[in-house]
Amino acid sequence: MPIDPVEIISQFYDPDSKLFTLLVEHSRKVAAKSLEIAKGVAHLNPDMDFIENAAMLHDIGIFKTSSPKIGCAGKYPYVCHGYLGRELLDGLGLPREFGLVSERHTGAGITLENIIEADLPLPHRDMVPVTLEEKIICCADKFYSKSPKKQNKVMTRKKIEKSLAKLNPGHAERFAAWADEFNL
Repeated sequence: MPIDPVEIISQFYDPDSKLFTLLVEHSRKVAAKSLEIAKGVAHLNPDMDFIENAAMLHDIGIFKTSSPKIGCAGKYPYVCHGYLGRELLDGLGLPREFGLVSERHTGAGITLENIIEADLPLPHRDMVPVTLEEKIICCADKFYSKSPKKQNKVMTRKKIEKSLAKLNPGHAERFAAWADEFNL
């Protein structure tokens, strides 16, 4: 089923807005990095078309969150953007896998235990990447920030691991394991 991610994003974002531009630029960087990672593990047979399209759509839910630094004026905390994106993508009738990428890419995935321990405003279920494609997109996303001060910089593996460790040691460990698997 051929899809046009930018057309899908345009259903929720004004194409003339700064937020649309920020989201599409970030998503293109993540898609390119995801494809680069996938090519490095071609022997694992990653689905390249799916990776490119799902990477473009992984952050579609950000407009529903409150994150003034990047121009989001929604009502939900930013940590919710993944599952909110899943709801949007599922609502469009896209294959379930697209929504799962959106839901599971935050941090290095969020476990049910993380949700309960930190009392996060998220549905009580594991939101950790499971498939190869989910892991690749989640990893690639960590290299690029949407923050205006950092959006033109590429993060290093070491900085990503340090940043994730501040959130939760499990996030850093998961990312490091994937980074090793993908030779990053």
